[in-house]
Amino acid sequence: MTFTALFVFFLVLQGIHFLATWRLYVKAGRKSWEALVPIYNAVVLMKMINRPTWWTILLFIPIVNLLMFPIVWVESCRSFGHNKNHDTLLAIATLGFYLFYINYFSENQYIKERSLQPKTALGEWVSSIAFAIIAATLVHTYFMQPYTIPTSSLEKTLYVGDFLFVSKFHYGARVPMTAVAAPMVHDTLPFVGKSYVSDSKDEQSWLNKLSLPYMRVPGIQKIKRNDIVVFSWPADSLNYMWGDKSGNFTYKPIDKRTNYVKRCVGIPGDSLEVRDGYVYINGKRTVLPDRAKPQYIFSVNTGGKQFSRGALQRYNIREAFWGNDGRLKTDSRGNFILNLTDEEAALIAKNPIVKSITKNLEPKGKFDKNLFPHSPLYRWSQDNYGPIYIPKKGDVVELNQKSIPFYEQLIRRYEGNNFNVVGNNYYLNGKKITKYTIKQDYYWMMGDNRQNSLDARSWGYVPFDHVVGKPVLIWLSWDPNAPNFMAKLKSIRWDRMFTTVGGSGEPVSYFKFFLIALVGYFVVNYYRKKKKSA
Repeated sequence: MTFTALFVFFLVLQGIHFLATWRLYVKAGRKSWEALVPIYNAVVLMKMINRPTWWTILLFIPIVNLLMFPIVWVESCRSFGHNKNHDTLLAIATLGFYLFYINYFSENQYIKERSLQPKTALGEWVSSIAFAIIAATLVHTYFMQPYTIPTSSLEKTLYVGDFLFVSKFHYGARVPMTAVAAPMVHDTLPFVGKSYVSDSKDEQSWLNKLSLPYMRVPGIQKIKRNDIVVFSWPADSLNYMWGDKSGNFTYKPIDKRTNYVKRCVGIPGDSLEVRDGYVYINGKRTVLPDRAKPQYIFSVNTGGKQFSRGALQRYNIREAFWGNDGRLKTDSRGNFILNLTDEEAALIAKNPIVKSITKNLEPKGKFDKNLFPHSPLYRWSQDNYGPIYIPKKGDVVELNQKSIPFYEQLIRRYEGNNFNVVGNNYYLNGKKITKYTIKQDYYWMMGDNRQNSLDARSWGYVPFDHVVGKPVLIWLSWDPNAPNFMAKLKSIRWDRMFTTVGGSGEPVSYFKFFLIALVGYFVVNYYRKKKKSA
């Protein structure tokens, strides 16, 4: 939906509201025209139903408003004497159109001093739950979102099984584009789960019928080079989600694509290159934060002698390649395969049983069709990649056979154009062009686990409209592969509880301070209630 279509839709809703309620405004002692003026009519309605004026704001916040509308419909019915259970059900089931009946056919009068207290314990319980969900949805959508680390692409910085809080306000909260969606869930409905082999799409948690244009709340900072960022996976499609291998991709809505977390190694305007596994920005090798631990796959020759798990743990090596027999995997020459940082590799090389240790790198000039831009013109490997330019908003790029592999997807999918390539000619929305002006900033996201990460080297640029937020805090960490819940509890990594994601030096746990604050809150609350009851 474009902004023009959204504006027209908004005016239509205002017209429906006027037709459904103008007589109710008159019964409440207001003027009929007050039901027609956008926003002002909502402010007046809040006064009519004896609810705070600030509720008006909630009516215009996407996703949150889906929860607020039914409450306002029910409250409007009750303000005019329709407070039976069937009135409540009809108001919700008819999506508010029950107000047409009350407006034109009901003789009930306006109840000015209506009691707002629920008449039953069930009603009070439902009211409390409803507003708890609204508050949680508001926080989840626009301020802070919980997130789980599912893969080892940032291993040694973020572990598999880390539970994060992701800030939406650092880079600016993205307003949900799928306006009709289940609150506080991502791309699937609760208790149904995601199915990669299902022929049905009943599990999805959204409808595409009323999509909103891309909008974003202003952020407090820009994405900096080497920030860890959560973003929507640009290549995610319904086909991947539902197991369709036909190749006829239908991409999921941006805000419903799978969330990925990577390190932003390149920002708009950078020229990036990977040389023997190391990232270079604008010709200079990038300097990573001290908490970043880039890793590579090494072959370790021990002459057939076996490493023990204890020995690897003494080297603080978390991720190794183990076989089903509990022994380390080996390559065709009998060398052990380990995933190590350069520092760990240097430490292991000093072990008396180690005869040699070699970093496994894909050579320069090897063409990997799975790597962006997926063109034989660019014979790049994961360890020797680029150079590649990361476009920024306002860049004017020349379109030709060499550049089109980089920009075709960008122009068509990310910037929403009708773009066609006919031989050496390029047509934008029906008009022949030779240049194109970039409409938004793009970023380059990579994992620290450099040879075991699905990242930008596979799909290319990440547009700014795909950015979700910034991880700020690890609030829980455990082993997700533990066989049961009790085993997971025993595997909790207490030293990672309530540690910050950013910063320098060894992470410090603030868990004990959280516990002290929590106990203090309950103590103060207890004595406050005791004082009131005295």
